[in-house]
Amino acid sequence: MTSTTSPPAPTTPAPARLATGQAAGIGLAATVLGVGAGQLVAGLFSPSSAPLLAVGDRVINLSPQPLVEFATSTFGTADKAVLIAGIVVLLVVVGAVAGLVSRRDERPGSGVLAGLGVVGVAAVATGSSFGPLDLLAPAAALFSAVWAFRRLHRVGLRAGRQREPAAGLTRRRLLAAGSAAGLGGLLAGAAGVGLGSGLSATGGPAASRDAVTRRLATATVTRAPALPPGVDLPDAGVTRFATANADFYRIDTALRVPSLTAESWRLRVHGMVARELDIGFDDLMRRPLVERWVTMTCVSNEVGGDLVSNARFVGVDLRELLLEAGPLPGADQVLSTSTDGWTAGSPTSVLLEPGRGALLAVGMNGEALPREHGFPVRIVVPGLYGYVSATKWLEQIELTTFADRQAYWIDQGWGVLGPIKTGARIDVPGAFASVPAGPVTIAGSAWSQPRGISRVEVRVDGGPWQEASLAATPGGDTWRMWKAVLDLPAGRPTVECRATDADGSTQTDQRADPIPDGATGWPSRRFTVG
Repeated sequence: MTSTTSPPAPTTPAPARLATGQAAGIGLAATVLGVGAGQLVAGLFSPSSAPLLAVGDRVINLSPQPLVEFATSTFGTADKAVLIAGIVVLLVVVGAVAGLVSRRDERPGSGVLAGLGVVGVAAVATGSSFGPLDLLAPAAALFSAVWAFRRLHRVGLRAGRQREPAAGLTRRRLLAAGSAAGLGGLLAGAAGVGLGSGLSATGGPAASRDAVTRRLATATVTRAPALPPGVDLPDAGVTRFATANADFYRIDTALRVPSLTAESWRLRVHGMVARELDIGFDDLMRRPLVERWVTMTCVSNEVGGDLVSNARFVGVDLRELLLEAGPLPGADQVLSTSTDGWTAGSPTSVLLEPGRGALLAVGMNGEALPREHGFPVRIVVPGLYGYVSATKWLEQIELTTFADRQAYWIDQGWGVLGPIKTGARIDVPGAFASVPAGPVTIAGSAWSQPRGISRVEVRVDGGPWQEASLAATPGGDTWRMWKAVLDLPAGRPTVECRATDADGSTQTDQRADPIPDGATGWPSRRFTVG
């Protein structure tokens, strides 16, 4: 009898599976390509529709007030960069997770990226200036990311099913394709940012701003009185009286600086007025132009903080414009709206005060407004915190009532009227500085717009107050520099200062946070005397 041996049963090959690094890389590359594609399409058609920035805007608008205040007080003028960086990090993590949950099957990762795309679509669609064309950018981001993920995933699985050397060749193709997707996304994003920012030297916002600067150089302007000698204290090392445009503080909710031109700018004045006004930039420039020194202060400024700056603004008297429109009885609020939908509500009575000096500003320190500070037109009101007055990229002015309309920050729980409180800060010596024993210069700045500063005092370790010497000042709308020279022994002293306004009221020692209407308290500085 002949025995036979049965052939071995066929084995089912294990399903292909992406390596961990491959999976995470595929998800990341697809995410980068999607973000870049969305940014590029936004730059071509509608810069405000960039999904990354739209999501950032929604985060700002939906964040609880304490979180917004924490970000402003912690990061200051870098708050927007920190927010964008945080969103980018989150996208990186989500992209990698999309790949890791799809090591065998592309569908979970595709779903994750599609979900990101839907978030982008929703963020754009709920924007303040949404139009149908704005859907192109988030749609491009969604489809690019999902398409790239599926293609790269299939290449990766093919490598897992093949034997060497074919598998090695396919893996190299995967690496090349993934790198191309990521690099393409980065380049597309950079191109989109450039297009959306209007950086062309021959057209767009940059060229328009240059033209306005040249126009202001030859315009008839009622100049501010010459600064008196001694507005600066250069020997004290204190902040200069005039803040350069590049150093002027910036606090706003705009993640993307609007790309506006003077030629296309128009202002509508409407609401509770006897006659509506529709004004173009040329119309504005034909009106009398005035120049004023104004110190602006942010309500988020902590005690002794640096969110205060001083500049020479040129513009049209806002009071005259409002009188031309004819506010109706009961219109107690001037609600101004930015092109990005941000609103500020100013008391009508303040803007109509003779001598208040509120401006529709078009120039700043001898040139057109910088884009990040409101080009082509913004509002500047001496004596009011920016959150109730300093609308950049101005588009509309509506006369209304505080009872009927609430502006952006009032909805967030801030005070309604926003008058600037008397404040001061110590600039010299620096925090934790070390200085020789003996005569020590203590110097800084103080402000109380529009009243002005009449006295600044300093004291050491809770001792008696000593009056500081004051720099010259052109008026109450600007800050005032001060210094005191104290004879200090070796040690670790704490120096405090306090300011008194021109009406004789001294700033309170009661410590209060910026919320709801500005911080209070005496600033202090501790340093080493050796």
